[in-house]
Formats: sequence, C-alpha cells, structure tokens
Amino acid sequence: MSDLIIVAFPDEATAFAAAEALVLLQKEHLVEMEDVVVVTRDENGKVDLHQSTDLVTGGAIGGGLWGTLIGLLFLNPVVGAAVGAGAGALVGKFTDLGIDDDFLREVGQSLDKGGAAVGMLVRKITTDKVIERLEPFREKGRVIHTSLSHEAEAQLKAFLEQKIAPLQKQDQLGGGRT
Repeated sequence: MSDLIIVAFPDEATAFAAAEALVLLQKEHLVEMEDVVVVTRDENGKVDLHQSTDLVTGGAIGGGLWGTLIGLLFLNPVVGAAVGAGAGALVGKFTDLGIDDDFLREVGQSLDKGGAAVGMLVRKITTDKVIERLEPFREKGRVIHTSLSHEAEAQLKAFLEQKIAPLQKQDQLGGGRT
C-alpha cells in the first residue's frame, strides 16, 4: 500500500527543486514512489499539473514497438509501427496512473497564487536518510494532505516546521516500512 503526501511551497522553483530531490532519492533507492507530480497555480489562478512521466510519449513508443513486431508478422512493419504508435499514444493519453488528476487540480485551486505543491505516492521510504537529504526544504513547505498515520503525519509536519532535529532517528513514515 502506498501513502499519499502533498506538501505546498510558496513558489514553483522550490516545488520543482523538491520534486527533483525526490527523484534523485528514488534513483539512490532511498524512497520508492509510484508517482510524483508538481502542481502549480500561476498569478492568474490557472492550475497546471507537471507529471513525472509522460504517458502519451511512453504509450506511443511502446505501441510503436509492439506495432512493428506485429507488422513483421504480417509483412508490413511500417504500417504496424504507425498503427501501434497511434494506439499506444491514445491509450497513454487516457491512462491515469498514480495520483488522481482531478484531486490534484482541486489541491491546486487551494494554493496561493504563484504557489506550488508536490504530490507524491510513496511505497517505501528510508526516513532518516530522506529527511537528512531534504534538509534544504525545511521551513519552506507545509503539509496540506497525507494518508499517513497520525503519528507519521505529525513527524513530517514537525520536520517541516523545524521542531525536530534533522538527523534524529525516528519511526519510519508510512507505518514502519523501510
């Protein structure tokens, strides 16, 4: 089971930097996320979602490969690739994996104009190491939504509000998973 965590930041640059830090932490196997999305609200109130993965492009590439293989079977790989890419892009466009886009747009409407938030769907986390590496974002973010336990949510809020030491060992966020 994954935990949803959404942290608001006063500006887009900080939110994008936090999301980038999370992606780097995932590459280092310190956190395992199903999805990470940056939600921005511009000065005019327009909300945009910046997905971590482009499903349309991924679908087109995957569909193109499958279409080529199927086309080879029927001696027409070019037509197979074209049809497969189109079908894959269409499937990617209508496939919504991870955090629900409508929910994220609602969150975006609650942000201050010019603000942003990072939404993440976390499967596993090595809490002490992740907290240490997210130190630059202390006091900049505020938790606006989680599906964490009350205790884990309180720890996360305490960290962001500078109430706990950054290297203090704690129980794992997300119910003790490591």
